Amino acid sequence: MMKLKRVISALLVLAMVFSLGACNNKEDKKTDTDSGTSDSGAAATEEELDYTFGLDTTFKSDEPITYSMMYSDHEIYPYQENWLVWDKIKEMTNVSFDLNIIARADYDDKKSLLINSGEAPYIIPKTYDESAFITGGAVVPISEWVQYMPNYMNFVETYQMEDDLKQITKSDGKYYKLPGMWEVPAGTGSEYTLVVRKDIFEKAGVDVTELEKDWTWDEFYDCLAKVQNYVGGNPIWSDRWKGDSLLKVVGQTYNVPAGWSLGDGMQYDAETDSWYFAETSEDYKEFVTLMNKFISSGILDPETFTQEDATAENKFKAGETYVIGSNRTVLSMYDQGLKETLGEGNYELYSIVLPVAKNNYQTENSRLENGIMISQKALDELGEAGFIKMLRFIDWLWYSEEGKIFTKWGVEGETYTVDSEGNYTLNSDITYNGLNPEGTKQLNVDYGFSNGVFSYGGTLDLAKSMLADDLKDFCERLNSYRTIKPLNPPVVGDEDQTEEMNLIKTPLMDYVKSATLQFVTGQMNVESDWDSYVASCEANNSQRYIDMYKEIYDSQK
Repeated sequence: MMKLKRVISALLVLAMVFSLGACNNKEDKKTDTDSGTSDSGAAATEEELDYTFGLDTTFKSDEPITYSMMYSDHEIYPYQENWLVWDKIKEMTNVSFDLNIIARADYDDKKSLLINSGEAPYIIPKTYDESAFITGGAVVPISEWVQYMPNYMNFVETYQMEDDLKQITKSDGKYYKLPGMWEVPAGTGSEYTLVVRKDIFEKAGVDVTELEKDWTWDEFYDCLAKVQNYVGGNPIWSDRWKGDSLLKVVGQTYNVPAGWSLGDGMQYDAETDSWYFAETSEDYKEFVTLMNKFISSGILDPETFTQEDATAENKFKAGETYVIGSNRTVLSMYDQGLKETLGEGNYELYSIVLPVAKNNYQTENSRLENGIMISQKALDELGEAGFIKMLRFIDWLWYSEEGKIFTKWGVEGETYTVDSEGNYTLNSDITYNGLNPEGTKQLNVDYGFSNGVFSYGGTLDLAKSMLADDLKDFCERLNSYRTIKPLNPPVVGDEDQTEEMNLIKTPLMDYVKSATLQFVTGQMNVESDWDSYVASCEANNSQRYIDMYKEIYDSQK
């Protein structure tokens, strides 16, 4: 296998050298230095470049270099200048960062301001939606440059990511961000679900381990009613993320985009090979009816949709509620909080496989996640050769196996060890997401590793390497009981179509989002207010939007 990798790496290097030579033929021809050629004008060899690169090769610049980067500062692990991650990146690659540090809550807004003003740093990570930035020329159409990124291309080819990348490809045939890429869409422990107090459920006569295999939402409601009857009193379920995760995961089971996945409300029907507006469908009616049932029965706290996350967490940690939204990051926080309030051994947490409604799908089916945009300023100021050099650094840090292990686990011997069978273990004094819970230092807080700015995407083995036993168990159950939904075909309009659709989408989806909350909380009644709701969607040009969607899709067949 290693010989094969060396052969592939050599071929990629040769291809890139020829590509560098071909760059000289562009109309906007660079100087010999910028284009990566030697003084004689011949294509530069690998030895003549001022850095090393390639598949399975650590990027290393001959001279110290600094790249500007936007940095999303997470409140759970706030930025520290003396993190080990910065020192080791500089030591291994000779690269430092000039960081524009922005609080996570303000990141998207300030990102827009910086990009639109032409003041964006070179590297713009943690980008979920790049659509607003592609027409002004402020970010590079990065798909035109990925041939210079051997690790990125190797992952695309090895795990056949081409169809996934079509999901972010625009009407011009290009894509504008380097996405995080996973070998599989689920099974990494990051899927959002609900966690329950299994000890309380069992005392109420509810065996979640048996029921979750194929339970429906109505059956889940009955389980919750039993628990509420057992404990009595206030709502037993108060959720976080202001209900957006909850609406997303429940809506998905009804084939309804909602909450975080609301988007434009369009849904694909594979049987008829057509699209429809899910927010006025019968499935939507059933979805909001169920959600209102949780609220009106007193099971779900209506403050779910207004309260801050800390409020929901505190209710759960205090033993006032017994169900809450969860993922791999917050699960360990719940565990630690309950240890402090109830004491170890006095509770049991259990991440459930979500109930089914209209399908048997897992919540996630995309293998792509947030990604990196590159500002046009980087290309303008670095020149073509300098720009390619930066891309090769990015390729190593974000997309190589070595880079992924480094950004996730840290430094072998200093933060972790690995045995002969490839099993990773954090040093005993370091904890992270349920691993070594008695550790006094945290991998992300004290060292800067497993940092969302750097650590995303990768193989299933790498993702599973950092899962605690309870998350591994959840992933196995999830993949055993639920299937993965096929990707929807992309629908990409041209610039004019996209502009018109965005003008419709914004007020339309603002109305749908508001009405959904009113249906869920009981301010609107599904039976008596339904016709008025549909009419208001039509008044907000929902039919025009549907017609345009169908026209674009049919033209792409």
